Amino acid sequence: MGRGKLRIHLGAAPGVGKTYAMLAEAHRRVERDTDCVVAFAETHGRPRTEALLTGLEQVPHRRLEHGGVTVAETDLDAVLARRPRVALVGEFAHANAPGSRNAERRQDVEERVREASGIESATLLERAGDVEPWTCAGRAGRGRPVERPEDADVQVPVGDHMAPTLTGRVPPAEDRRVLAAFAAQAAVVLDRRRLREQTDRALALAEGNRIRTTLLAAVSHDPRTPPAGIKAAVSSLRSEDVERSDEDRAELLEGIEDGADRLDHLVGNLLDTSRLHTGTVTPLMRGTDLDEVVPRALGGVPEHTVVLDVTETLPMVDADPGPLERAMANVIENAVKYSPPGERVPVAASAFADGVEVRVVDRGPGLSDEAKGRIFAPFQRHGDAPRGSGVGLGLAVARGVTEAMGGTPNADDTPGGGLTMTLTLHAADARPEDGPDDSGRGLVTAQDERRTS
Repeated sequence: MGRGKLRIHLGAAPGVGKTYAMLAEAHRRVERDTDCVVAFAETHGRPRTEALLTGLEQVPHRRLEHGGVTVAETDLDAVLARRPRVALVGEFAHANAPGSRNAERRQDVEERVREASGIESATLLERAGDVEPWTCAGRAGRGRPVERPEDADVQVPVGDHMAPTLTGRVPPAEDRRVLAAFAAQAAVVLDRRRLREQTDRALALAEGNRIRTTLLAAVSHDPRTPPAGIKAAVSSLRSEDVERSDEDRAELLEGIEDGADRLDHLVGNLLDTSRLHTGTVTPLMRGTDLDEVVPRALGGVPEHTVVLDVTETLPMVDADPGPLERAMANVIENAVKYSPPGERVPVAASAFADGVEVRVVDRGPGLSDEAKGRIFAPFQRHGDAPRGSGVGLGLAVARGVTEAMGGTPNADDTPGGGLTMTLTLHAADARPEDGPDDSGRGLVTAQDERRTS
């Protein structure tokens, strides 16, 4: 039995002539009396390509029903039974319709090549050291599993720690040289993959260290951070050297309460950021009414600073209510912080084809296009933000929570000046039965934990 060969026509884009070149090559082979058939060729309605099918034997396609439509697929059994010298198969990366023999057309081609070559399977084995066990780096085919080079019918060692192996027909010496060259290239690919994984781990470690260092600097060195303010107010209240009026004591207590609230907000964002970076965020998605969630997100901003336009006629969104409230609160508080004094922040929601957009508009200084690309990263603050006004975690948490729920955050210029933050959420498929609004949360934020403690 002769050995099978695979020739692939590659193109930079659709329509550049791959099928045309394949069919033209088939005509040249037929003129040389080569037994050649067309197993599958998609012409996409191009007349010159369709004309090349004339004069070529075509194996009838299989007809399958999929989604109420009749789909033509390669009849692999008919091609194997026909046993041509050359079989032409177009759309190599095509996914076959359900009910086909193989899930992908490339697997049809692999089976045809194995049928011609007699090779049952190919396995690439590697090991970390001379005494380490062999592991499988990659495998193709349906032959028996190979766990050691000596289990295979053919092995071509590459160095001491890599061995491509074959089961089935033993190929000639020239094919073994090709196999050795392939294994050398595979070794390069595997080394690059390991280096990339090591680089990714190093970058993740560096990012974690950067976050810890930045947080420590922000909390330790800013004299207006919440712990410093609380400490100063408590020390003043405990001092017996100064007589204070009731108004002074009330002002100091208010400062302690404000500092505690800001510290609560800071720690909550920090914990949420940690969860997002470690990938432990798993939202419990359900139909959620925005007209119930968004108003609760206004608790952290002064009264009469927001104009709310979120109606009860909006479709429900697919979200986890508690984390969604936290994300909205962070975005709204950021807009209020940067809006000019006396300027109210509009918060509006509207429906589109398959979702809902929530827009938070401020009339602040706005951002450059470059700054918009960084605004959702941790520890990013606008240049003129007052010290003690936060460490730049709020929008990072808002983005992480929104994306965990399948949504998208965006920052755009406000016409006339300012910044518009948009959270896009998917609409819920159906309204669930009425029930407690905050039950069964799956994505638990730090704020949620403190509420239930």
